[in-house]
Amino acid sequence: MGQVKLSGGSYVNNNRSYEFHLNNRLNNMKKSIFLTALAMAIGAAAFAQGKTDGKYIIPTTNNNGDYPRILEDNSVLLRVRANDASNWKVSLDADCKFTKQEDGTWIAKTKPLVEGFHYYWFNINGLDVADPASKSYYGCGRMTSAIDIPEKNCTFYDRKDVAHGKVVQTELFSSVRNKHVGMWVYTPASYGEGTKEYPVLYLQHGGGEDETGWINQGKANYILDNLISEGKAKEMIIVMVNGTFSVPGRPFSYSVEGIKPFEEDLIKNVIPFVEKNFRVKKDRKSRALAGLSMGGGETFFAGLQHTELFSSLGVFSTGVFGGIRESGAFDAEKALPGLISNAKKYNDELDVFYISVGTEDNRITSTKKAVEDMKSKGLNIVFNTFPGDHEWQVWRKSLHDFVQKIFK
Repeated sequence: MGQVKLSGGSYVNNNRSYEFHLNNRLNNMKKSIFLTALAMAIGAAAFAQGKTDGKYIIPTTNNNGDYPRILEDNSVLLRVRANDASNWKVSLDADCKFTKQEDGTWIAKTKPLVEGFHYYWFNINGLDVADPASKSYYGCGRMTSAIDIPEKNCTFYDRKDVAHGKVVQTELFSSVRNKHVGMWVYTPASYGEGTKEYPVLYLQHGGGEDETGWINQGKANYILDNLISEGKAKEMIIVMVNGTFSVPGRPFSYSVEGIKPFEEDLIKNVIPFVEKNFRVKKDRKSRALAGLSMGGGETFFAGLQHTELFSSLGVFSTGVFGGIRESGAFDAEKALPGLISNAKKYNDELDVFYISVGTEDNRITSTKKAVEDMKSKGLNIVFNTFPGDHEWQVWRKSLHDFVQKIFK
């Protein structure tokens, strides 16, 4: 499951700084006008960091609202309108408290946050509540609000003036799960032209997330649009299917057996559906599998067992190698018999075996140790780290790096 990076939020969306009531007396109106002008001046300074060519770059705020507001030090101002918010708790920042303002609203300021994407909510008497002032995303096993702190000079996932692909929302019936399953598919800008067939990347989300994550949170479509326009990545189709499920009597775990339901679903249902309904190449050299966290574990076990199907594998921030409560010491040969003793087979069949992790992730020490051990025993691995914890900024960079290496 993706680790939660939390910040605070406001409970009631209000895109205006103050409301003016027709029945206010003149002196109150003058006071309100003065306060509004003051707020606008403060806001202009506060938003200076979040502007590029005069445009705000806080895509997670609803309707370009004034709050949440990112300050110069990456702390966040939150505003709510409530009778009493004095006891509301802001997620991640235990010291963040709301204080009442003269206009009746409540303002809180978080501690500085690291750059990147943060799920957040606040707690009202034990009830976790999302922030209507921000857009909602499926993460942490539920819909919740989020804020994206811009990273300076980092534009590879921005929506740029290039040819854009499409994201198709569909579903398929899974015989393994005995239900219909959500699927999102990215097709490159040229897909609508002619009869060309494309290589396909099957890309998995993390635990507590779903098929929407790599587009809504990860910006995978913009990452590919930009790279393709620069000639740095091949045109490809990306398939994102909901991989969070368990089959009765077959619990999920980071093991060959624990990944079996996912493996069966991928082979019996997902790949045949994609190859029937989209113009994709059907040879192993034109298929890749990758995923983050839980999806990285699915990729590790399912992908390595089926190199006859996939030529490249991308494992981002997985707990397979340790660093989480559910994982013990990692032994590559024990985890997947033949991985070390028959390393040449994997080296011959895989064009890219890619592993990445964030520098502040609890998984980094065990991941680096596992990679060093596997490489010392002859397995070819491309390994990279990126600044950050168990978070989307690391996974955006992992995808950006990985897709430039595949389908060559």
